[in-house]
Parts: sequence; structure tokens; C-alpha cells
Amino acid sequence: MATKEKKTFVLDTNVLLHDFNCLNHFDEHDIVIPITVLEELDKFKKGHDQINFNARSIARTLGEISTEGVFNEGISLGKDKGKLFIETGKPYTKEFRDSFPADTPDHRILSIALHVQSNRKEPVILVSKDINLRLKAKAMRLESEDYETDKVQKIENIYEEVRTIDKISDETIAKLYESPEIPLKDLNLDFIPTPNQFFILQGANSSALGMYNPTSETVHRIEKYRQYGIEPRNAEQTFALAALMNDNLPLVSITGKAGTGKTLLALAAALAQEKQYTQILLARPIVPLSNRDLGYLPGDVNEKIGPYMQPLYDNLGVIKQQFKSNSKQYMRIEEMLKDDKLKITPLAYIRGRSLSNVFFIVDEAQNLTPHEIKTIITRAGEGTKIVFTGDIQQIDSPYLDMRSNGLSYLTDRMRSQELFGHIHLVKGERSMLAELASDLL
Repeated sequence: MATKEKKTFVLDTNVLLHDFNCLNHFDEHDIVIPITVLEELDKFKKGHDQINFNARSIARTLGEISTEGVFNEGISLGKDKGKLFIETGKPYTKEFRDSFPADTPDHRILSIALHVQSNRKEPVILVSKDINLRLKAKAMRLESEDYETDKVQKIENIYEEVRTIDKISDETIAKLYESPEIPLKDLNLDFIPTPNQFFILQGANSSALGMYNPTSETVHRIEKYRQYGIEPRNAEQTFALAALMNDNLPLVSITGKAGTGKTLLALAAALAQEKQYTQILLARPIVPLSNRDLGYLPGDVNEKIGPYMQPLYDNLGVIKQQFKSNSKQYMRIEEMLKDDKLKITPLAYIRGRSLSNVFFIVDEAQNLTPHEIKTIITRAGEGTKIVFTGDIQQIDSPYLDMRSNGLSYLTDRMRSQELFGHIHLVKGERSMLAELASDLL
């Protein structure tokens, strides 16, 4: 067997902030951390967001393993691992200064990477989640790549959870209506379904909706039900409500473009089951637009975060509009808000809590990293249901994409688990105008 070619990877700051365990993911290859990266990490150590936690974690790791040798011959990262080096600043070459006259952290990192390349025989690769820095590296004839460790390899799998099965006999569909479930073998499928996969079964003169139960190896009939004033308008929304109302699925992800009803369905299902839970939490990450920090917004903390939480209040308003102001359901929502049984909050405010017997909806989950998703799920105690919603094509974070965001990662890794359900909503139901804009613009 051919020996694997050894390489040297130079890491950008955003790689360490994205995954503080990244030093363990480069196998036998050497890792170089530019001194500028340490300087940038120091700026992120204060704060309560996940990025601040990651900065502190990687700083502790480097502090524990670093010795004087890290600046010279390097230090081993463990058995069958490469070495870690910290490279100090290097002067710009004339070519480099002519190309990039500004003195920025990115340029200092790139200059160090070029110095490493000029002093090593093996291939040197700059790893960054910043596409602009990767392009600058390539312009200087330095190989560069994205951090691929936690990226989803087959993004199309996220769109394949609903399968339309044609040529099902009308007798089989009639059997499904007579009984709540039928054996999977009755469908004569030419593929093995994933746990809790949804089906649209079509016969010559009839059709039905079903979900595969991996425990009993049966297909359950899915009925269309109205939940807390919200009625599903298509098959995918019907499946979504079924997953949301299923006590055997404590983890659910719902993807889809804007206007498909992801958050609205999750909230309606939560309200319909509120007696089962001590609290309903709706949260979303705050990703300031144009990289403008919250401090730029006027007012106190509540006024600053208000604009980011407004979409959640809008969904709650849609549900309230289904009832008269003196109705039992309307008054119950008001009471829950007053007593904090129904709470809308930034995701950062949930950090550190142990969530027991809670219906927890995380909106805009495509703006979370895989580690943030893991952190949230590992907070789940007994009786808790967690629902992640988002549009993987509408990502606000500059260092995440369709394949590397936490929502895609979660759905890809969990799709074979019996405790997990996923549905991708296709048709927008907000309005004809919203659907047209989503498709064409």
C-alpha cells in the first residue's frame, strides 16, 4: 500500500473558532498556527456566545500542550499524529506588499503561510473558512482549502426524506385505511427506507400518506390534523406536524425555504401539547446583519434584541389571529407569555441551562455550527423535545455554507436514528408573491 504523502496545514483563526477540537483532525500531518491567530483568539475570549467558548477552549488546549519547542522543532500531538508549530511573524516580500499593501491580520497570516511554504519540502496548505483569504492564497501560488471535517458530503440527502411510491395497489392502500399500519413488505419497495421516513403512496384510484416505523417494520398511516388553529396545506406540512406531535421523536429538524411554515408548524404543535411540558422555549441565534454588533443598536438589552426576535412573535401572532380575543386558546397564550411558560429568547440566553420536560424550538438553525448544535442537544433532559428549523440556502454567517452549517450536519448525522425525524418543506404557503420571489429572485 502506498504511503500517504505528509503535508503541513496552516490554520486560519476561523478554523479554531469553528471547531476547537480541530487539532485532532489532521491525522499524521503537521499543523502550523501563525502567531497572529493567537492574537486574534485573545480578542474573542470574553463573552457568552459559542464563539467565545470556543476561543477559551482552544486557548486552554494550546496552553496545556505548548512548550518552548512549539516555536522551534515542534511538539507531537500524540501517537500517529503530526507536530504542532507556532510560527512568529515574518516580513512581507516585495511581491506580497505590492499585491496586498494593507497590514491586516489576514495578510499577516498569509505571509506566514508563504514563509512556511518556502521552508518546507512537503506540500503546505492554508486552511481557512474565509473564501476571500483562500483566493488570495491561490493568487500567491499557495494551495488553500476549506475546513472539511464536519461538512456534509451528500447535501441532496436532506431533500430526499419524502418518497413518492407509485404503482401501489388500491387493495394495499385500502388495507392501510382499514388498519393504522401495514407491514413494510406489503409495499414491495426496491430500497431500504431510513427510520421514520415519510411516503406518499399512490395507487391507480387512491392514495395515502405514511411513515415507516423501524421498530415494528411497518408503515403507519398519517392523517391530516389541525393543531391549535393551524391546518397543514400540503403533504409535507402534514408530515411535519406528524413528526412534531410524535412522542417517540424527541429530536426533529424541519428544513425549507422562506414561507413554507417551518416555525409556525413547530409553534402550533408545541401549543397543542403544552400540558405535557413545563415550558415552551422559542430561540434563535442572533447574527447581526453586515457584521454590525448589537452595540450599534439603540436602547437597552431588550430593545436591542427585539428586532431579531420579532419573526418569532410574528408566528405567534398568526396563531393568535386564528382565535377571538376572548377565546380560551387566545387567553391561554397570553397567560403562558405572562407566566413565562411560553418564552421567546435569544439562543445565547439558553446556554448553560439543563432543559428537562421542555418543548424547545430553535429557529434559524442554519446559522449554527455543528458544535453549537451538539451543545444544545446535549442539554436535553428527560421529557424534552427539541425542534430545529431553518433554510440551509439562506445562511447569514460568513463562515458557514450549505454543507458545513449545523442544521445540515445534524440532519445528515441523525437521519439513520430512530429517535429522529426530518422533513423538508417544499411549497411556500405564505403567499403567491412570496413563493414567486423565493423561486425567482
